[in-house]
Amino acid sequence: MSDHNGVWIFAQQKNNKIANVTYELLNAGRQLADGRSSKLTAVVFGSGIEDQAADLFKYGADEVKYVDNAEFAGFVDDAYAATLGHLIEQGKPEIVIGSATFYGKALFARLAARLKCGMAADCNGIGLKDDGSLVVTKPAFGGNVWLTVVFPEKRPQIMTLRPKVIAEAARDDSKSGSVEKPDVPAECLASKMKVTGSSGTGGGKVSLTEADVIVSGGRGLKAPENFKMIEELADAVGGAVGASRAVVDAGWIEYSHQVGQTGKTVNPKLYVACGISGAIQHLVGMQASGTIVAVNRDKDAPIFKVSTYGIIGDVFEIVPALTEKFKKELQG
Repeated sequence: MSDHNGVWIFAQQKNNKIANVTYELLNAGRQLADGRSSKLTAVVFGSGIEDQAADLFKYGADEVKYVDNAEFAGFVDDAYAATLGHLIEQGKPEIVIGSATFYGKALFARLAARLKCGMAADCNGIGLKDDGSLVVTKPAFGGNVWLTVVFPEKRPQIMTLRPKVIAEAARDDSKSGSVEKPDVPAECLASKMKVTGSSGTGGGKVSLTEADVIVSGGRGLKAPENFKMIEELADAVGGAVGASRAVVDAGWIEYSHQVGQTGKTVNPKLYVACGISGAIQHLVGMQASGTIVAVNRDKDAPIFKVSTYGIIGDVFEIVPALTEKFKKELQG
């Protein structure tokens, strides 16, 4: 293990634009690298985005490795895994971190298989033991328990970190560096996949993980058709619709709206919880929000313990009233 050193993060990009989750990884990686007195390296794949790669120095990277390949403008996980695996075999980092997004999960599963090492996926927490080895926390068994995972032997230590569990790294314009362009065998760059196009989902609605405002509903809504008033409030404030695990499991709304330990972790500027009691599985996914407003008729609901403002009352009276008020104030 002594020949492995340093912390690497995989800088995710989409359509040749660096994704926001990359800056979260840079923050996490910087903390680990500082704790181990080692270097932080950002690895970037793309096509014609060397300037964007160089910008990562300003967010804490000590080194930046950039692989330019026309096929890398899109996500081709077989070539990505082969190329990243080759770089890791050459550079021998101690720790490699990716984001637990759709792309990150697909890539890092292939990567772990290629390198024949274990991987901790979808982690909520990350830190170092006294001996400097990586320790992470992640949900298991449907989110009912937390696991603490360590990597006693095999290197590199590989994990994916859930988006929004750590703040983005701060930009420092005084930082700069020279981007390294490592040589990669042609067979690594070649993909058996061909990206013919891509399309978004959600019909133009605000993405849950990127929204500044989220309005979420829970079992207190009593029936799936009552989610319409959650959607109306979200539309009035230009926000996204979230949900508790209970109503997703009941089939009231799609899983893509689930907030919590087994759903999405979010930290909007404003989070409005309507008819959500506040089980721990839900709280861990939203308690980092800037301002939390809870509406619940149960004054002892756990959600009030993390809320900035609590409204004890009937959601069927309060939510429509809030919607009308916001429509008048925001939409004239």
